[in-house]
Amino acid sequence: MTRVKKGINALKTRKNILRKVKGFRYGRSTKERQANEAIVHAGTYAFEHRKDRKGDFRRLWNVRLSAALKENGISYSKFIPLLKKANILLDRKILAEIALKQPDILKKILETVSQSKAQK
Repeated sequence: MTRVKKGINALKTRKNILRKVKGFRYGRSTKERQANEAIVHAGTYAFEHRKDRKGDFRRLWNVRLSAALKENGISYSKFIPLLKKANILLDRKILAEIALKQPDILKKILETVSQSKAQK
């Protein structure tokens, strides 16, 4: 079997690894083995947190919407079922955006919901 020298390939690999860990602290940014380990963990955390982000935003929308609804004298837990009964198909993301940027429109939605509550 012929001898294979890794020279250029090893340097390329090392360079790519160290490029990915630029800005990391201590040996994780300079030492190949620690850098490799850091890349693996960083990828795992990134994957987990991409999934977590969805729930984080949903919780944020709920809190924002709840705060806006309290100002208008109704609780979040009472509002959501009324919204479903009134057949209004706005999701929490859109409602939170409306509550934040256009509170007058949220009041109109509340009026619509309360009217449908009175009718049924």
